[in-house]
Amino acid sequence: QVQLVESGGGLVQPGGSLRLSCAASGFTLDYYAIGWFRQAPGKEREGVSCISSSDGSTYYADSVKGRFTISRDNAKNTVYLQMNSLKPDDTAVYYCAAAGASRALCVPRRYDYWGQGTQVTVSS
Repeated sequence: QVQLVESGGGLVQPGGSLRLSCAASGFTLDYYAIGWFRQAPGKEREGVSCISSSDGSTYYADSVKGRFTISRDNAKNTVYLQMNSLKPDDTAVYYCAAAGASRALCVPRRYDYWGQGTQVTVSS
């Protein structure tokens, strides 16, 4: 059974950091593009950062460039999202997802398998 499980969310003050983890089971992440997406209340789900499996190329939304870093550890079958200098606008439910290909545009419709999400709240 294909499963993605996110962890690492929580409440953090502005300027703080969190590291999200996405652990896969039932399949090997090595062959799939993986993305982190987020959805804030009343807003559409948006792509935050994605990484291909073919060449390790990455994509970052403009709003997170320079602050977030995506990485993958194939040995642990896990993808991470390091989030630094967090802002209140980063508050959302964060989801990881796997595309059915080694490369994919960082948009939700290109991703087939989804985790249940983890809440990130940035507030003082």
